[in-house]
Amino acid sequence: MFEPSWVPILLIAVVAIIVLSVFFSFFPVMLWISALASGVRISIITLVAMRLRRVTPSRIVNPLIKATKAGLGLNINQLESHYLAGGNVDRVVNSLIAAQRANIPLEFERAAAIDLAGRDVLQAVQMSVNPRVIETPVVSAVAKDGIEVKVKARVTVRANIDRLVGGAGEETIIARVGEGIVSTNGASASHKDVLEHPDLISRTVLEKGLDAGTAFEILSIDIADVSVGKNIGADLQTEQAEADKRIAQAKAEERRAMAVAQEQEMKARVIEMRARVVEAESDVPLAMAEAFRNGQLGVMDYMNYRNIEADTEMRGSIAKPEENKRNQDDHNQNR
Repeated sequence: MFEPSWVPILLIAVVAIIVLSVFFSFFPVMLWISALASGVRISIITLVAMRLRRVTPSRIVNPLIKATKAGLGLNINQLESHYLAGGNVDRVVNSLIAAQRANIPLEFERAAAIDLAGRDVLQAVQMSVNPRVIETPVVSAVAKDGIEVKVKARVTVRANIDRLVGGAGEETIIARVGEGIVSTNGASASHKDVLEHPDLISRTVLEKGLDAGTAFEILSIDIADVSVGKNIGADLQTEQAEADKRIAQAKAEERRAMAVAQEQEMKARVIEMRARVVEAESDVPLAMAEAFRNGQLGVMDYMNYRNIEADTEMRGSIAKPEENKRNQDDHNQNR
């Protein structure tokens, strides 16, 4: 148990700790001392004002210390305004230091604009010093002889700091290089020309200025792989021949159907003509009876007519024995 005399001392110590915590939270004394030791002249009132503006003083003072040591000549208002605009102060200062070491002209306003545009300005500076290689996917193109050629390219690019704001990205570079590969292969008379001179693709693509309007500068385009694919021309001809075959079959089927319909129509006409013959033959006995009554036909004339008819039937029987046999069989069956 504590003695009663120690209680006031403990209360005073707790209150003192709380007061010091609040004091150092609003008055960053250690940060102010670090700034003074680094040659950055900044008042403690300015640091307190940053707290009131909801600005973390360390996010401003530490980059300012680095900028002062690097001799950039930045002031605290520039860094604080960029922080309040939503930028990354530390990254901007690092990019300015890297650009200064690489002798790349880069102003704070330009770096701040690039950072606020959503691009990594430090990475852009590093890419300006150390170019980056972008590998395109396999691009398939067809030469004039119908042979497919598959090409994979490696594009060496360097960041163009002046076009980082508003410039197109890597996807545009890859799309334009693919377009150049397709157009170059399509203009080749044979796929052998592409295989023999792959550097023709690089020269043609570079001459088109594909980096216009992009955030990069194309340094070189190297063909990494060239391979032969399918015979697209032969496949297309085969498909066309198959289509022509189906069309010809459809037309032949149409002509066959028309011929069958015409045949049925002719059969119907034959039956109709036979009906007319039978109708005409039915008039013969009537005419003969009328001739007998009028005395225009005698008995001998009638007998000669019957003889001629019998002779005609006999000649027909001799000329068509099989048909007569079938008729006889049918007649026997009917009996």
